[in-house]
Amino acid sequence: MVRIYTRSGDKGTTSLIYGKRVPKNDLRVEAYGTCDETNSMIGLALSFLENETWDGKKEFLEIMHRVQTILFHAGAELATPSEKEVTWKLKKEYIKELEEQIDTWDKELAKLRNFILPSGHSASSALHAARTVARRAERTAVGLEEELANPLVLSYLNRLSDFLFVAARYVNQCLGGKEIPLKADV
Repeated sequence: MVRIYTRSGDKGTTSLIYGKRVPKNDLRVEAYGTCDETNSMIGLALSFLENETWDGKKEFLEIMHRVQTILFHAGAELATPSEKEVTWKLKKEYIKELEEQIDTWDKELAKLRNFILPSGHSASSALHAARTVARRAERTAVGLEEELANPLVLSYLNRLSDFLFVAARYVNQCLGGKEIPLKADV
């Protein structure tokens, strides 16, 4: 039986992949932890879709689950010390997949004429939240740029936030969620 708790982090350290111990506030831990937060927010968004139906829902969920899996592996890359070999590397094709999906969904969406507020369907709002956490993961990972074995991690996180923005808009459109435009005056 595998225990969930190990007690090894009780003094403020954690293990990276390959066992190297670092403080829990290490930038690398912050970066992969923020990827985990992004993944959790995507999962929350998808949970709001459980009882919803629309043409294309199955494909949408498959795409999102693939993104979650790749994001998990991106976090593992960030958790690998720079002097060690990354066992699974992000590929350019994963970034291209995001771009192609962004373009596909964007063709179906009303053109943006101004900024919008995160709003509409609960799943859409949660995807907007995931987008902001992905941006934080990217900002954190930038601090590791010289230590990254694979610089594509930065590109993936950058494109992921764009993908999540369009995914949020797509969900709103499919489910009749209302986008609230930003007002110039307050």
